Amino acid sequence: MQNQFYFDIPVSDAQKKYTKDLVIHSLKHHPVANIWDAQKKDKTEALRLTGTLGEVVFADLYGLPRPVRSFGHIEGQDYGKDFEITANGILMNIDVKTMHRKSSVFYENYVLNIPARNIKREDSITDYYYCISLHENKRQETIASIIGYLKKKDVVDGKIGILYKKDTKRIRKDGTSFTFFEDTYEVFFKDIKSPLINQRIRNIEGFSLKKLKN
Repeated sequence: MQNQFYFDIPVSDAQKKYTKDLVIHSLKHHPVANIWDAQKKDKTEALRLTGTLGEVVFADLYGLPRPVRSFGHIEGQDYGKDFEITANGILMNIDVKTMHRKSSVFYENYVLNIPARNIKREDSITDYYYCISLHENKRQETIASIIGYLKKKDVVDGKIGILYKKDTKRIRKDGTSFTFFEDTYEVFFKDIKSPLINQRIRNIEGFSLKKLKN
């Protein structure tokens, strides 16, 4: 098991407003159709809000410039690099993957889904994926759970992750099911390395260190 801890931090109203402004601009000006399946076409705004908010939170957390455009912006592709950071002497081209869940309780066998087209894309410059999960607490405040990161090459080499083909039916922990609309890798949370952390992050008001349940 690589994930020894993850942490929670609160998401501010300012971060959410900044995110919404980017997404609204993207929806108004980006002409390219999404790849969402029929069930998700009506959730485009929510999906973009989730993804962009994760990027804003990540930028603020690690002292990086905030994104100035949302997914699908007309100005072009980022080729799988949302951010570039150096940690322990290693340059990391990072693609932030953000989910929205109803709960903040995570188990070792929960997964991060990564479309196979992201992993196999020839012009991708992604080195690492960073996993973030968003949820609302009892006071309806948004909390970001920073789960950690994984190396793309480890998925390519088959060290972590399981590939499920398009139309594969999967069962969630609560018994509900869904079907993949494209080839997708599932990576267990336990195989995601714990997030980068320093004292400044530990001092963030509302910071809480957590562990996955088995």
